[in-house]
Amino acid sequence: MITKIDYYIVSLIGFLTGVFAVPTAINLGLRSAPLLMVLPLVFLILFLIGLAAVSFLSRFLPPFAQFGKFAAVGLSSTAIDFGILNILSLTTGITAGFILGGVNIPGFGVAVVSSYFWNKFWTFGAGGEGNLFQDFPKFLAVAAVGLVLNSGIVIFTATYVPPFFGLNPQTHLNIAKVIATLLVLVWNFLGFKFLVFKK
Repeated sequence: MITKIDYYIVSLIGFLTGVFAVPTAINLGLRSAPLLMVLPLVFLILFLIGLAAVSFLSRFLPPFAQFGKFAAVGLSSTAIDFGILNILSLTTGITAGFILGGVNIPGFGVAVVSSYFWNKFWTFGAGGEGNLFQDFPKFLAVAAVGLVLNSGIVIFTATYVPPFFGLNPQTHLNIAKVIATLLVLVWNFLGFKFLVFKK
């Protein structure tokens, strides 16, 4: 069930997603100041619309409310991951090769910690049980597998799959990251729901 507080939470998550989307937009060549300034507001509005749709659908499929919250947290974590990756790529110039795995780790790490707290307290409502970090080892184990999968897919795609349609290295890197993120999303949801935050 979606409540009023969920709309406040998703507004915050949507705004933060927009903030972390800015470095990715810059690295992709979208450097229009007005566009970059409104990006957080655009994401806030899109997240509110998404939550309203989830609220409607959850009347017919109650588990959809939980998946909708997971998707909002996942999009936010993805934006954090992409944002930090693109900041590091911009500052180091690294867009491919084995060293890209090291550049990929910090963003993924920050995104995992953020995801843990949002999923524990908001998505799966497991915050009142035990201490704050009781579920963190299991969460970290699921996330570590996700990190290995994510980094492996990013390295493989950015390094060994030739850019198609004449894409520049920055765009090719971000497409590799999208592919990795979508594949790891399924692993993370199932792992968090059935292994980490099961009731």
